[in-house]
Amino acid sequence: MATADQTRRIIHPLLVRVAHWINAFAIVCMVMSGWAIYNASPLFGFDFPRWATLGGWLGGAIAWHLAAMWLLVVNGLVYLGYGLLAGHFRRHFLPLRVRDLLRDVKDALTFKLAHQPGIYNAVQRLMYIAVLLLGVLVVASGLSIWKPVQLDSLVDLFGGYDVARRVHFVAMAGIVAFVVVHLALVLIVPSTLLPMLSGRAPRYAGKKPPKQEQQA
Repeated sequence: MATADQTRRIIHPLLVRVAHWINAFAIVCMVMSGWAIYNASPLFGFDFPRWATLGGWLGGAIAWHLAAMWLLVVNGLVYLGYGLLAGHFRRHFLPLRVRDLLRDVKDALTFKLAHQPGIYNAVQRLMYIAVLLLGVLVVASGLSIWKPVQLDSLVDLFGGYDVARRVHFVAMAGIVAFVVVHLALVLIVPSTLLPMLSGRAPRYAGKKPPKQEQQA
């Protein structure tokens, strides 16, 4: 039951929560199947361990990769449309100012960056904007290496098929890095997980949340 100094509020609408978990599932499938596809023709001097791949063989990995791709694209378009029309992006990701970013980076490096559910600091805003752009890049580069003949103009835009493969790999690596940081932050501030399931979080009367909801 809410106490006198707090009430419950919706900070993550249902559509945002559903899109988040669908994205999480699709990204895991795409990364693991993508690693299996990579192993069939490595770009660099290493392979990914078999236990970290999905699909069993090249054909199976491609099937998983394409299925997850379409799920990610459809879900991403729905989320993008909602974010633009409902003002979700404007409210949560903007404005992004350099001075705010430098301040929050400094606070994060000294473990003084406070976290309040439903409010994104400048570091989080930059990360979410970056991962959205990486998502567009990974889809565009993926389409160019999937249909290089039909989409030859797109391939040329990347500077060729081999370059598109490298761009695709780097963009996906960036998304994986985002996921790793995202999970690390959840471990540091576990109170952020429940609102992504229920959509609700406490609204505190004071300007700062209790100490247990701030990063150490």
